[in-house]
Amino acid sequence: MLNHALTVIQRHRRGLSYVGAVLLVLAANLLALLLDQQLGYARVSMVFLAAVLISAVRLGSGPAYLSAALGFVSYNFYLVEPRFTFGIESEDIVILIVFLAVAMLTGGLAGRVRDQARQSRERAQTTSVLFEAGRDFAALGEEAPIARRLADGLAEAAQGKAVVVIGTQVYCSEAAAPSAALMEALRACEVVGTHVEGPDGWRLRGLWADGRQLGAAAWRPLLDQSEEIDQFRLIHVLLDMGASAIARAHLGRAWAEIEARTRTESLRNALLSSISHDLRTPLAAILASATSLKTFGGVFEPDVRDDLLDTITEEAERLNAFVANLLSMTRLEADALAVQSSPFEVAEGLDRIQRRYAPRWPDRRLTLNLPEAPLIGWGDAILFEQALTNVVENALRFSPEDGEVRIAARRAGETILVQVSDQGPGAPEDELGLIFEKFYRSPSANPNLQGAGLGLSIVKGLMEAMGGEVSAQRRPDGPGLIVTLSLPEAP
Repeated sequence: MLNHALTVIQRHRRGLSYVGAVLLVLAANLLALLLDQQLGYARVSMVFLAAVLISAVRLGSGPAYLSAALGFVSYNFYLVEPRFTFGIESEDIVILIVFLAVAMLTGGLAGRVRDQARQSRERAQTTSVLFEAGRDFAALGEEAPIARRLADGLAEAAQGKAVVVIGTQVYCSEAAAPSAALMEALRACEVVGTHVEGPDGWRLRGLWADGRQLGAAAWRPLLDQSEEIDQFRLIHVLLDMGASAIARAHLGRAWAEIEARTRTESLRNALLSSISHDLRTPLAAILASATSLKTFGGVFEPDVRDDLLDTITEEAERLNAFVANLLSMTRLEADALAVQSSPFEVAEGLDRIQRRYAPRWPDRRLTLNLPEAPLIGWGDAILFEQALTNVVENALRFSPEDGEVRIAARRAGETILVQVSDQGPGAPEDELGLIFEKFYRSPSANPNLQGAGLGLSIVKGLMEAMGGEVSAQRRPDGPGLIVTLSLPEAP
């Protein structure tokens, strides 16, 4: 209700200024009569000049000219002998002419100064809007916030309301409710460089950049600004800036999609090149063992058959782990990994990993160090076990024979830490942050060890997807590496 009243007042401000000029002249008449009747002071022309100056300074040059004319008539009718007539004695003609000339001159000068000051303030305000909008456009990179900021800046520059249409999306300034007729006109608007009059006093213009139309914009000033050429020019500059920012957002989005496709293609090529080597070994072992059992199973000793079956089982599990890693990496790259977070017992996963890998690495010592109090983590138990499996297998592969791989878990505040330490060659201090990158292999690593360099990068992706972290540091008591997995404790 208040906004509607202010809008009505601003729309009729020019008419109200002339009403104010009339009221000022009436007040001057009352004051002049009071001075003449109560004090006997008849030279009251300065009272009317004051009314003219006040009208010029506060209301503008037009109301000032009206005040001068009304003051001239009032002064002649009420205060110049013979009173209450428009007759003029010869000795008062010069006074009246001088009064009218001075009133017109001072009122016009003061009014023009006031009008120019008002125009300067409006230009400064619109320029400030352009500067702030340009700064915001440079900081924003998405189409929706840019269009929303354009609508707000356009409404502020026009001192009214604004609507921006990009495709099927409509962005309105505060309190702007576009009608069906306006929306139809906006969608049909293809104006370039200038604007056209729309329904209900709205002004319309298309948003063009790089020779193609991105949308359209409409604004409706609260005041009659048909002669504010500079303000319209600045509004069009704002629209051009907004259109350029939206076009830049489109280009940025297209470039991001190209980069994503390029990264995906590079990852696919790297995975394909590594699969040919890393899958060949377990497949060859499985095929050789199965063929031997099929061909010579009847003549093999039971121990030999058990060894071949163990080989098939181990290599199949290895193959399954490798395929799981490939699947996790693909989902991580596509941002499609589904995390089912819930409370889970950390010690259970550590115990399963020890029972799984201790028989497969009889020449390594895989030990657990767990506190007596239960450790309940918050995350995806399956993904956490997969991440820890990659770390443990990596530590076993790089540890020497008769080496020890120790898994320790503890609580640190509201975080659960699981540390895997090995006695392998470790990594230089400047490579600790690189070992979690895809396909990275330290130059100090044994080149005869198989691996595509994906294990630790998958660990990092899985832990971050669950809200956890992973880090690495050199062992302080000798060669080796300590990899620390941290995840939140269950609430």
